[in-house]
Amino acid sequence: MVGTSAFGDGAASKAPNAVIPSLDGIRAVSILVVTLSHAGFGALVPGTLGVTTFFFLSGYLISTLLLQEWDASGRLEIRHFYLRRILRLSPALVITLVIAYALVQLGWLGGNTSVAGFAAQLFYFTNYYTMFFGGGQSIPHGTGILWSLAVEEHFYLIYPLLLPFLMRTRSARAAISLLLACCCVALLWRWHLAIRPGAEDWRTFYATDTRFDSILYGCILAFMHRGRSPDTARAEMSVRQWLLFAAGIGIIMVSGFVRDGVFHQTLRYTLEGFGLMPIFHYAIGHANNIVFRPLSAPLVKRIGTFSYSIYLIHFIVFQLITENTAGVVPPAVLFCSGVSIACAYAYLIDTFIDSYVRVLRRNLH
Repeated sequence: MVGTSAFGDGAASKAPNAVIPSLDGIRAVSILVVTLSHAGFGALVPGTLGVTTFFFLSGYLISTLLLQEWDASGRLEIRHFYLRRILRLSPALVITLVIAYALVQLGWLGGNTSVAGFAAQLFYFTNYYTMFFGGGQSIPHGTGILWSLAVEEHFYLIYPLLLPFLMRTRSARAAISLLLACCCVALLWRWHLAIRPGAEDWRTFYATDTRFDSILYGCILAFMHRGRSPDTARAEMSVRQWLLFAAGIGIIMVSGFVRDGVFHQTLRYTLEGFGLMPIFHYAIGHANNIVFRPLSAPLVKRIGTFSYSIYLIHFIVFQLITENTAGVVPPAVLFCSGVSIACAYAYLIDTFIDSYVRVLRRNLH
């Protein structure tokens, strides 16, 4: 059974064909991009694209699984969906926060601690708490990246409740049109915010109300694939398919190369969403192609399953190393040492926490 959000979260599927081998590999590539950026290679590696890819992946997988559940039973177990997300996300999050806050109290990690900060991070309010309540001054260094989990959880508080309405539309095309309309609303809202006097890019980068469309584009692809079990064993691709795949990469590259401030706050996320569609489509449908086959390699898939815990802890580790070595550690050394520690941490979480939690989650299927 495969059910993951951006960082490996599980949602239910009663369908036996939910396994999509290449997606764990995409998650591994995304966490590699994010960690390289945070280690000091941000000028070369766009960490923001890694997070956007996680958002897209989340929307695709969870929508796919919810659509399968609906098609199999004609209903959604919303309560079970929420319980599964709590069980999947919360244990590792709580442990990570306890470690981070303890390190601050010991004087080993910078930043501050507060009850309000801990509560905001525990209950997925990091983005707005940091943006509007000065929360960045009351949380440990390295934990600000939890803003992305807040975006996801806000989205999934609402999306499953609206999904039955989309299911009852006359056609998949109508549902896709509605989702695209929501993406257009997000773009227009970002544009409005970006052109205001004194606009700051953090407003459009961190907020749920300006980033939810990055998840919706993945949902749209799931609706496009609805009712079709991907033949992941296919390898050959036509010239037309390669051109579409290359177009997706080209769109992503354009979104990264354009330096205009308003573009960065507005169209960049829209182009990334459209660019990721053909990339995901062919990585899923042609997983046995020589280009996509490495995504299904056992080690790569393993890193993909660890990505959530790696994401939670890696920036804390980077900050811990940097602050206790006066910042003299070269980025390459910081990356190798920090990611090694993060992977070991993720292994321990998976072995001693998630392996038991998975049993509880299976009982909610």
